[in-house]
Amino acid sequence: MNKTAAEATALVTAMLPELKTLDKIEKVICPPAIAISAVYELLKGSDIGLGAQNMYWEDSGAFTGEISPVMVKEFCRYVILGHSERRTFFGETDDSVNRKTTAALNHGLIPIVCIGETLSENEAGQTANVVIRQIADGLKGIAPLHASKIVIAYEPVWAIGTGRAATGQDANTVVARYIRPTLAGMFGSSTAQAVRVLYGGSVKADNATEFFNQPEIDGALVGGASLKTDDFIGIAQAAAASLQT
Repeated sequence: MNKTAAEATALVTAMLPELKTLDKIEKVICPPAIAISAVYELLKGSDIGLGAQNMYWEDSGAFTGEISPVMVKEFCRYVILGHSERRTFFGETDDSVNRKTTAALNHGLIPIVCIGETLSENEAGQTANVVIRQIADGLKGIAPLHASKIVIAYEPVWAIGTGRAATGQDANTVVARYIRPTLAGMFGSSTAQAVRVLYGGSVKADNATEFFNQPEIDGALVGGASLKTDDFIGIAQAAAASLQT
């Protein structure tokens, strides 16, 4: 919950010149809902995608305060679902994530589905159980053809906004041991490999390369650093540089 429409416009305007030069990587900006239409106008004609931070699963109805997939797809191609803050503060569950993911896919949107364990779960050795459950329940009933379009964001809750990022190796291990095998069991190995898996959690310009150089990590879901022009551009540059190594 950062940036007014005017502030979001100013931020994206400052980022655009450099981001446009990084044409070998996929870039997506997900502003607050109130700023989506303004940012949409700025991104027209560019290769930069636009996403929403959340949505409801119904197309319309008496759901005051929610935005529907029909509303989202008017401007966006992507939507973030199941972010840890939504789960922690607003009662998001694996079931609601499943409903939203299904609705997003049915409307041609690309869902960025967030999963990850809390600090207490991590310290109790529950990372595998939590991650596997969130994938199995959050993506149940989805056809393999649709599943390949999903983006998974592994964001250990204990690393979000705390400055305590997981190591690249630790994050890669979670993806390799739990995330891709679970996807393979549900949708087949080829689909599991086609799904892009991002790391999220205190990603910064000075540690981004550590994650981008991991074989199982395809990108980053950036939080606080996306609010600062130089920091976000630095992360994007690190992603571009990783393609050359």
